[in-house]
Amino acid sequence: MRAVVQRVTQASVAVEGNITGQIKHGLMVLLGVETGDTDKDAQYLGDKIAKLRIFADDEGKMNRSVKDVGGEVLLVSQFTLLGDARGQNRPGFTQAEEPVRANELYIACCERLESHHVPVARGVFRAHMEVTLVNDGPVTLLLDSKKQF
Repeated sequence: MRAVVQRVTQASVAVEGNITGQIKHGLMVLLGVETGDTDKDAQYLGDKIAKLRIFADDEGKMNRSVKDVGGEVLLVSQFTLLGDARGQNRPGFTQAEEPVRANELYIACCERLESHHVPVARGVFRAHMEVTLVNDGPVTLLLDSKKQF
């Protein structure tokens, strides 16, 4: 499972012109589910995102989590994070999990984040979405549940 995590001052996602999820201060997360991912991958990323210390403390050091600062998370499923364009110009998506299982793991990751008492806004699975955000910093990190150590 892969995630692009961005610290934001605001973010929203819309489908057909209707906002389906929005946050103010917090994290915008794009999540890709890979073939073979399990509930453990969803739990790992949910825990990691909740505890990731990328917000400034009183001394200006990245030492606080989204929960510590009272922030929110906008979590959007994005299978294109599993795209492979090596040796070609058109990416292939054979590493992306099939939709039913991918949605189950996306929901599991959302629920794991919520178990940390972090408010989670969501995109709409398999919909064409328009994502708007203001990156704060900018701070952007890549997480991969296969690269835990």
